[in-house]
Amino acid sequence: MNVAPLSGTAVQDHVALAEIELCGELIIAASAASEGRLSADRIDEVLRVADTLPGGTNGED
Repeated sequence: MNVAPLSGTAVQDHVALAEIELCGELIIAASAASEGRLSADRIDEVLRVADTLPGGTNGED
């Protein structure tokens, strides 16, 4: 197995970091859910799906 050497500069993948954050938010929401599974609406709410869709809650069309 080859491993890239560590350098002094850290490379950040902002998309990957955002996905990790969303997964964490889903895990927190799932652990707090009292009725077991999260509904599709609750998952959309946690992932802020309406904010990214045309006509969503952010006021953009």
